[in-house]
Amino acid sequence: MGFVVSGVWAKEAEALLEQQPQAKTDTGAHVGDVSSFVGLTLEELITRFGFPQSVCAVRGIETWQDDVVFTYEAGDFYIYKDRVWQIQVKTAYGIKIGDNLASISWILGEGTQMYSTYFLIPLRGHPWPLTLRLNVNSAGLISAIFIYRPDF
Repeated sequence: MGFVVSGVWAKEAEALLEQQPQAKTDTGAHVGDVSSFVGLTLEELITRFGFPQSVCAVRGIETWQDDVVFTYEAGDFYIYKDRVWQIQVKTAYGIKIGDNLASISWILGEGTQMYSTYFLIPLRGHPWPLTLRLNVNSAGLISAIFIYRPDF
């Protein structure tokens, strides 16, 4: 399998992590929306970001929950079969690791599920269901940001 690695694509992809969603593409994803990385094939992922800095296995509670994770400067990309099903990033939707939960309450809208250490927020307007998970530490600060397909 041949991959074309483009430094320009990698820079553009990383810039998407810093932007708010704007116009929609023909698939329904927003331009500048990091959630558009969920669903990428392995070839698309490597074409956009290059070869990963590292690759590791992450064990789930059940064997079927095991993942292969490609790590890039931009974040961690969790792979199921040949597609990205989840990403962990440092910033998305104007939220970044270390932000105070109170300062981002605007995102906690309809459908938000609140738990003791995290929030699940449905992301609408995509070709498949997506959820934003914000992990919160005991100080009320965002400690992790995930975007994933809850149907996987």
